[in-house]
Amino acid sequence: MGHAPETRRQAWVKLLWIAMWMVYLAYPLDNLVHGHHGLPALVLGWTGLTGFVLAYLALVFFRTNQPDQPRWVHVTLVLLGVLAVALSLTLGDSWLGLFVYAAVACGSVLRPDRSRWAIAVVTGLLFATGVLIHAGSDTLLSLGIPCFLSGFAMVGIRQLVSAMRALREARETIAHLAANEERLRLARDLHDLLGHSLSLITLKSELAGRMLPDRPDDAAVQVADIERVSRQALVDVREAVGGYRRPTLAVELAGTSAALRAAGIEADFDPVQWMGHDRLAPDDEAALAWALREAVTNVVRHSGAARCRLALGEDGDEFSLTVSDDGRGLDPGHRPGHGLTGLDERLLLAGGRLSTSSRAGGGFTLCAWVPLRLSGYAAPHDQGAAR
Repeated sequence: MGHAPETRRQAWVKLLWIAMWMVYLAYPLDNLVHGHHGLPALVLGWTGLTGFVLAYLALVFFRTNQPDQPRWVHVTLVLLGVLAVALSLTLGDSWLGLFVYAAVACGSVLRPDRSRWAIAVVTGLLFATGVLIHAGSDTLLSLGIPCFLSGFAMVGIRQLVSAMRALREARETIAHLAANEERLRLARDLHDLLGHSLSLITLKSELAGRMLPDRPDDAAVQVADIERVSRQALVDVREAVGGYRRPTLAVELAGTSAALRAAGIEADFDPVQWMGHDRLAPDDEAALAWALREAVTNVVRHSGAARCRLALGEDGDEFSLTVSDDGRGLDPGHRPGHGLTGLDERLLLAGGRLSTSSRAGGGFTLCAWVPLRLSGYAAPHDQGAAR
C-alpha cells in the first residue's frame, strides 16, 4: 500500500481498484458515441480523452504517495487541468467529470499542504467552466461535490499511508534495537560467565607450572581444579547460548503468521491465547514452538489451503497446540516425512505427544501436547549437564 506495484499480481490488483473510479468516463464516452459531433470534434475528443486517461493512470499508478515528486508530475497535473477545461468548453458539460479525476490525482500525488489548494483550484475551475458552458445547477452540484470530496478523501488516504509507512519503519527500528540489545546482553552474560572462570584457569595454570618440578602432587591438584572449572564454564556457556537459541511461542507466532500471509493464507488465531504461559516450562514451550514452525511450514508448502487456524489450550495437566487448515489433506497411504518424525521424537523427549489427522472433505490437523509443570521446573538434560 502506498508503493508502485512490484509484481504482475500487484499491478492487476491496483489496476482493478483504479478501474472502479472510471465510472465518470461513461458520460464523455456516451457523448462521443451519441453526440453527433463532426469529424474534427471526434478526433479532438478521442485524442484528448486518451491522453487524459494515460496521464491520469501514469500518476496514480506509479507516483501515488511518493514523498518527493519530479517536475514532470506537476506538469502532468497541469496538463490534466488544461485538458479538462478544453474538452469541456469544446464538447459540452458531459466532460465536466474529468475534473473529478484531476482532483483525485492532486490528492494522490501532492503533499497535503499543496494538494488542498490544488483541489480547491480544480473544483473552482469545474464551476467556472460549467458556468461558461451554461451547465445546469444540478450538473454542477452532482459533479462539484464529488470532485471536492474525492480529492480530500485521497488526501486522507495519503496521510493514512504515510502513518502506516512511519509505523512500519518504527517497527523495523525497534526490531533492530532489540537485536542489538540481545547481542549486548549475550556479550555481558558471556563476560560474566567466562571472566571469572578464565581468570581462575589462568592463575591455576601458572601455579601448576611453578609446582611441577618439585611438587607434582600439588600440581596435579591444581590441574584437576582447572579441569573442574573448565567443565563448569562449558556447562554455563551451553546453558546461556541454549537459552538464546530456544524458540518461544510468541516469536514463532509472529514468524509463522507472516509466512501464512505471504502465501495468501488467512491466519486465524486469538491473540489472547498466545500471551505469556507461566505454567509452561521453557523446554516444553520450545517443543511446541518447533511444532508450530513445522506445522505451518507444511501448510504453506503442501496444503493449498486458504485458511489456517492456530490455537492453544489447557486440558487437565497438559498444554496443547492445534494447527488445522482447509487444504487438500493427506493422500491415502501417505507416510509421515522426516519433519513430522523428528517433531514426534522432540515432543517425546519433552514428555509430550503428537497427533495428526486428515478430514474426508479436505483439511489437515496437527495437535501437539506437552505436560504442564511448575515454572521453576528444570529439564532432565539440563540437570544432567549441571552434574
